[in-house]
Amino acid sequence: MFCYQCEQTQHIDAVAGCHSLKGTCGKDAVTSDLQDILIHAVKGLAQVSHRARALGVTDAEVDDFIHHALFTTLTNVNFNPVRIELLIRQAVALRDGLGGKAAAMAPVAVPPGPARYEPPATHAEMLAEAASFGVRAGVETVGEDVIGLRVLVLYGMKGVAAYYHHATVLGFRDPAIDAGIARILSDLAGDPSDIAELLALALDTGTLNLKVMELLDAANTGTYGTPEPTVVRMTPVPGKAILVSGHDLGDLARILEQTRDTGILVYTHGELLPANAYPALKAHPHLAGNFGGAWQDQQSDFAAFPGPVVLTSNCLIEPQRSYKGRVFTAGPVGWPGVRHIDNGDFSPVIQAAKASPGFGQNVGGGGDGERTITIGFARDAVMGVAGTVIDAVKSGAIRRFFLIGGCDGAAPGRNYYTEVAEAAPADTVMLTLGCGKFRINDQDHGTIGGTADGIPRLLDLGQCNDAYSAIKIAMALADAFECGVNDLPLSLMVSWFEQKATAVLLTMLALGIKGIHLGPTLPAFLTPTLLAVLQERLDLRANGEAAADVARALGQAA
Repeated sequence: MFCYQCEQTQHIDAVAGCHSLKGTCGKDAVTSDLQDILIHAVKGLAQVSHRARALGVTDAEVDDFIHHALFTTLTNVNFNPVRIELLIRQAVALRDGLGGKAAAMAPVAVPPGPARYEPPATHAEMLAEAASFGVRAGVETVGEDVIGLRVLVLYGMKGVAAYYHHATVLGFRDPAIDAGIARILSDLAGDPSDIAELLALALDTGTLNLKVMELLDAANTGTYGTPEPTVVRMTPVPGKAILVSGHDLGDLARILEQTRDTGILVYTHGELLPANAYPALKAHPHLAGNFGGAWQDQQSDFAAFPGPVVLTSNCLIEPQRSYKGRVFTAGPVGWPGVRHIDNGDFSPVIQAAKASPGFGQNVGGGGDGERTITIGFARDAVMGVAGTVIDAVKSGAIRRFFLIGGCDGAAPGRNYYTEVAEAAPADTVMLTLGCGKFRINDQDHGTIGGTADGIPRLLDLGQCNDAYSAIKIAMALADAFECGVNDLPLSLMVSWFEQKATAVLLTMLALGIKGIHLGPTLPAFLTPTLLAVLQERLDLRANGEAAADVARALGQAA
């Protein structure tokens, strides 16, 4: 195996990456190799899909399979090699079926590369070929820079696929996005080696992701209403309970509907915390609040939760024996030996909740009593007070905005974001999104001007895909101040962990947003040459010392 798609990749050899028997995420070598083969097969399917489109032949099943299959290969999503091998064979079957439909319209030459892949009959034979499909295959010929750019595009496309999957399961799709996904993956299948061409493809990926995030925003708000400022309970209450983690609002909604009038309480975890701000979801009185912190805390959080846990999407860590029997997966997620819900029927979870002890009468906030946080400052809420915000900037009451957002993780260095929040002066506002919010959302940061009715200094915009809200807010402020986004008093302190964050980064780069601080460490696939290009063109910055970075942003550095 070899994998360096996430921030927790191993740095113990000359080429940073996980290439032992098991990656840091818990993915074993067999699963990793099968995922490489799956990506190869999906590229081949995309090649045929792209060419079929030119003949007017499309297939929604193919389009849905492409983004679902890519989603399964994200970090901390699917660890089940049996399911991955089935997806490989399904990709080839769909490819051949679509090719037949296209050939009925006009002669179609099968392009070279992945579109001609034929999986061997046996599992062992398949694994024996895996090395030729890894992300670093051909590095001896094309060099590290080309490989780095290829995987930058591929990992960005994985993020695109994940966001698009969340939109399509809510019934929202766009044929132009389907075509864009097929086209970029088809281009990658041709193993491009021109640096300029690959840079352009990376920015195309960012532009495509902006469309996807816009569609997902419409799907979430069109289905569940516009998020609104909401006080969320962070301490449990007595009763039987289900914990729902991941990112998928649709699965949470189904669980809430199916537990209606059962007496079972439902709690969110991790990236589902923002779900508590959607009107149609929080209208369920048994949505009891949030339990636990970010995804990397799940092993302690799940062990402490006295009921079943549902993982709706990433991020899954190897379930511990103490609670593995209470874990269920749904959608693209999987772990060997863990029960999977693949039909939207969560009755096995409900039965498990009834059989579990639930929280007792003595539960609560302990000596501190009930704990709450306020969430739901999506762009409509922020822009609803835009006039006040603009006046505060003009008067000097708000000196700068710090977007402290992105993925969280367990690796050292992520306390940088806590330190940025602590170093940010009282006349600054912090916007947060993604699970990185758990670094700073349990503290009282006060309000601008210190008044009880003032603008909160910490505004939680939501999930990582709600970077779309942050972009729209920035653009609206730029219009109001008649300047460019890069001229705003705005600093982007972005943490990354996996491939959704790569897609969001490419979107910001495609929009020409400069001066982004990225950390806690830079991606291992960004070679010194590529990093130099991004620094020169877009002023991409590595994290430094938090207080110094804040001071520099405020113009106080020497």
